[in-house]
Amino acid sequence: MSANTDKKPQEAAVTTKKAGGMGLAGMKLSGLLKPQAAAEESALKELELSLIDEDPHQPRLEDNPGFRPEMIAEIGTTIKDRGVKTPISVRENPDKPGHYIINDGARRYRGSKWAEKNTIRAIVDNDFVPDDQVVANIQREGHTAREIAKLIAQRMASGMKKGEIAKRWGKSPAYVTQHAALNNLPPVIAQAFDSGRIADITLVNELLTAHKAKPQEVADWLADESQEITRGSVKLLREFLEEGTDRDPNTVDAFNGKTDAENDEDGEGDQDPGDSGRKKTPKEPDPTKIKKAIVQVEINGDLCRLIQTKRPSETGLAYFKNEISGEEFEADLTTAKMVALVEG
Repeated sequence: MSANTDKKPQEAAVTTKKAGGMGLAGMKLSGLLKPQAAAEESALKELELSLIDEDPHQPRLEDNPGFRPEMIAEIGTTIKDRGVKTPISVRENPDKPGHYIINDGARRYRGSKWAEKNTIRAIVDNDFVPDDQVVANIQREGHTAREIAKLIAQRMASGMKKGEIAKRWGKSPAYVTQHAALNNLPPVIAQAFDSGRIADITLVNELLTAHKAKPQEVADWLADESQEITRGSVKLLREFLEEGTDRDPNTVDAFNGKTDAENDEDGEGDQDPGDSGRKKTPKEPDPTKIKKAIVQVEINGDLCRLIQTKRPSETGLAYFKNEISGEEFEADLTTAKMVALVEG
C-alpha cells in the first residue's frame, strides 16, 4: 500500500490544509462589508451638472433668502476653494433616462454652477417623498449666533484675521465683524441678547453703536422691559439720540469728496474775506445742496443704499445695505440700478 493510502482520514485532512494565518486566505473580505455601507458606496456618484434638474416642486420659494444671489455667491466661493464636502441627494428622473432630480442640495447645486464646476458629488436616493425636503429644511438649524461668535474668537486667537475667516467661510466681512461683536458686548446689551429680547444681530450692532455714544441713555431704554426691540424702535432711538448733535466734521461730501473740516479750510464756509479777526458768520442755506447724500439703488428687486464709507474687497464691487432688513452685503456695482439720491 502506498504512503498516501496509509494516512488516516483525519491526517489527510490536516495535510491538505494550507498555511494562511487565521485561515482567511482566499476569503473575499468585501463580503464582510455591511450591506447598507456597500449600498451607500455604490449610490455615491460624481454626476455631470448638466444631467441634474432642480425639483419643480421645491418647497422653498424662489424669493427664499437662501436663494438670494449674494448667498449663492457665498456658497459658490467656498465650493470654488474647497469643493462640495457634503454630497447632494438626487433621484432618477423617470421622464428623462440618465438624468436626475434634486432631493436635497439645491443651494450646493446652484453654488457649483456659480463656481463654474462641471460635476458634483451626489448620492442617488430613489426612496424619496416630498416631505423629506421639508423635514431637512426645518431641522437644519445650524449654529447659533453665540456659537459663531465663539468660533470666530477661537480662529482669531489662533492668528487668523477677520478677512481670512470671512473668505474661509464664504461670508462677507460684515458678517464676521457683526458676530465677533457678540464677544465683547456691554452688560446691558448682552443681557437683552441672552434673554432673547434681541434676536437680530444687526440690531445688536445698531445698539452697540448707540451705546458707544450715549451709554446711559441706551441702558435706560433697555431697562424698560415693556419696550419692544425692533428695527423700527431702534431706528427711532438712534434718531432721538442723534437729534441736536453737531455734524461730524469728518463727514465726507458725496459730491466733492472733501470732509466738512477740509471745506472750512478751503474757505467755503463762513468767514468774511480779508477779516480773519471776526467770528464766522452763518451763510444762508443753499436749497440746492445736500448735506449728507444717500444713494438708493435697486438690487434684485430690493431697495438698498450704497455704503460709501466701507472699502470694497476689489474694484467693481461695493457695499450696500438693504433698506428693509438692514443687512449689509457686498455686490457687483453692475447689479445695482440707481433709483434716488436723498438727503440723510
